[in-house]
Amino acid sequence: MTAHSQLNAPQAAQTVAPVITFGPIALPAPERGQDLHIRVSAPANGDDLPVVLMAHGFAKSMRDYTPLVDHWTANGFAVIQPTFLDSATLGLAPDDPRTPDIWKHRVADMTRILDHLDQIEDIVPQLKGRLDRSRIAAVGHSYGGQTVGTLLGARVIGPDGSVGEDMSDQRVKAGVLLSTTGLGGEFLTPFAAEHFAFMTPSFAEMTTPALVFAGDQDDSPLSTRGPDWFTDVYKLSPGATALVTLFGGEHLLGGITGYGVTDTTDESPERVTAVQELSTAYLRSSLYGDDASWASTAKAFSERTDPQGRIEQK
Repeated sequence: MTAHSQLNAPQAAQTVAPVITFGPIALPAPERGQDLHIRVSAPANGDDLPVVLMAHGFAKSMRDYTPLVDHWTANGFAVIQPTFLDSATLGLAPDDPRTPDIWKHRVADMTRILDHLDQIEDIVPQLKGRLDRSRIAAVGHSYGGQTVGTLLGARVIGPDGSVGEDMSDQRVKAGVLLSTTGLGGEFLTPFAAEHFAFMTPSFAEMTTPALVFAGDQDDSPLSTRGPDWFTDVYKLSPGATALVTLFGGEHLLGGITGYGVTDTTDESPERVTAVQELSTAYLRSSLYGDDASWASTAKAFSERTDPQGRIEQK
């Protein structure tokens, strides 16, 4: 376990709040073929902490997305990060029999965490009795957005056109979808259609409140469409209540996966700050119905003299 301090806000001169980080924690998962490893980060002080499950993108792990995790924990959230089977840290072979169903394993991993919150609190004594089980949210980036969307109610359309099973979890009260892929079928490239059959979603059943982020320069090699592909979940889901389109944003939205990472093609601290602040405000307002964080933060973002993006709301 490590203990460190984070800033309450991206500005430098703010109160320092101590944070605990504990991991890896191994949760038994026999049907998965290997234990599920998770990492927990939380404020060192305070009770009734709302919970965020963070679903990483393809090949990432529980060690990534520190700019977001640091901001959420500094603002009072407990964050739990799993490492999914597709993580590069696990080195799963492409011909592993689990590979075609990794998207299902991802969703099962998220629900497994919720099923084992008591065990997690026992393992992390500093967390014992401090989690608010009534205020749980999920955030996902890219492949993780598909994972979280499924928890929020989105379904996968089968080869015969039928809508797949409901894998949503009612314990998750709100979500944030970052660079989340859109409709499948004719909008997938031949490679994506062959290798990622699960990327044919139905968003009509996604009713849990969600905030969607998209970059207006995110041109995916998996789709025959342009950056607007990443706005489908907002347009077609009854639960997605707001869309933030970041100007100049590509798939990593300025560098949300880590500090100083080398795979960010649109590096922008300002863009990362926007994701930090808007996601935090939306989660607070969604989990605490009388909280005005989202309205005030969205207003300030929209009224900037140097616009970083635009916000659409239903």
